[in-house]
Order: sequence, then structure tokens, then C-alpha cells
Amino acid sequence: MNIAINQMTTAEKIRTMEDIWDDLCHHAEEVASPSWHQDVLLQREESISKGTETFTDWEIAKKKICEKL
Repeated sequence: MNIAINQMTTAEKIRTMEDIWDDLCHHAEEVASPSWHQDVLLQREESISKGTETFTDWEIAKKKICEKL
């Protein structure tokens, strides 16, 4: 399937990306995580264990992001 991306409107591009993402989500078991994901997860677990990792409530984080925009 060929898509003329340069001829699509921004709205069409976003809708296409959403459709692709939805399809990938329905077949998530077929998508293998890259090997570096495990390394990142282990580093984060270590930071949590050491108490050097901080967390922000998702609703607060979204509000802060919106304020910056």
C-alpha cells in the first residue's frame, strides 16, 4: 500500500497514525520489545530501590505539560 503522505492534510496524517497505532495495539503480542528496554527497566528499578527516582501523579504531570504549551 502506497500512501502519498506529502499530499495528505495534517488531519489525515494524524488519523492515519491513530489507525496504525490502534492496529498495532490489537496485535501487541506480535511486536517484540527492543533489547534495550530491559536495560532501561533494570536501571529504573535500581533507582527506585536506591530512592533516587521520583514520581509525579499523572494528572499533575498532564496539567504541568499543558501549562508549558
